[in-house]
Amino acid sequence: QVQLVESGGGLVQAGGSLRLSCAASGLTVSSYKIGWFRQAPGKEREFVAAIRWSGGSTYYADSVRGRFTISRDNAKNTVYLQMNSLKPEDTAVYYCAAGPHSSSAYGSSGYDYWGQGTQVTVSS
Repeated sequence: QVQLVESGGGLVQAGGSLRLSCAASGLTVSSYKIGWFRQAPGKEREFVAAIRWSGGSTYYADSVRGRFTISRDNAKNTVYLQMNSLKPEDTAVYYCAAGPHSSSAYGSSGYDYWGQGTQVTVSS
């Protein structure tokens, strides 16, 4: 079955960095895109970044563009989210998700499979 396993969350001070990983199994990654979403307490889940595995096109939310970088490792079937210059408002549970290559990268409806999430806390 499809599995997406996130790791790399934790507690960091404002201005610091973290790298999240999303290891994918049970799917043909070249036919999918992988996205990162986040959900803060009391708020709706929001799009953060995505990458189309075939071709490598990337997409970012305005709030993270220039600070976060999404990338993939073909050999490991793993997608990374490098997060720099972190702010307290980046605090959330971060989820990775997989969806068909052709569907929209930005909306959660474009994704069929979700990981369990990893907590990121940025202290001020």
